Amino acid sequence: MTKTRKVRLLLDSTVRCLFHIISIVFSYKTYRRISLAYDFLYSHWIAVSLSHAGKGFVAHHPVTIVGEKNISIGEMSVVGKYGVITAWDNYDGMIFEPAITIGERCDLGEYIHISCCNKIDIGNDVLTGRWITISDNSHGQSTIDEQDIAPVNRPIYSKGPIRIEDKVWIGDKVTILGGVTIGQGAVIAANSVITHDIPPHTVVAGSPAKVIKNIN
Repeated sequence: MTKTRKVRLLLDSTVRCLFHIISIVFSYKTYRRISLAYDFLYSHWIAVSLSHAGKGFVAHHPVTIVGEKNISIGEMSVVGKYGVITAWDNYDGMIFEPAITIGERCDLGEYIHISCCNKIDIGNDVLTGRWITISDNSHGQSTIDEQDIAPVNRPIYSKGPIRIEDKVWIGDKVTILGGVTIGQGAVIAANSVITHDIPPHTVVAGSPAKVIKNIN
């Protein structure tokens, strides 16, 4: 055995021993309890700035929220870590009247991104995976007249509001675009792109998403 390998094994044993001692004094379970307590206080700090936040609302640190007074979140709903929820009432001189409503007992996964300049209405008992994008707006309308304008400077445009009805289940990395309604109980497969209305009690998948199963 080489000297370098001996040193590595010694260091590994020392570190393992050290963290074993630390885990006895300050266990991972203890860390989770402290983290939950912090999230409880953090959620109350956010709640007072929103238009409405129901009892039991939880935001797992950290989240980013813009346009708080245009956002309402119902009882027992959860926003995962690194979520971004933005209600744009003013962008580059353009004035909007956004409204984001999230119902009760919704569980919105980590890294969710909700962007609104029109209206986004999420019903009760909605479950999402991670990396979900829900946006009722875009930079411009992809016309030839806009090609000489940098995308960030193009006028904000919305095709219409988004409505996600009760008990919808949305898989990881789904994108939901403006002007659509997702019917009650629908299941959206991972990586799907929603560009049109989804009937209730269906399973959809693809880009753009298509119905692959009716839930009977």
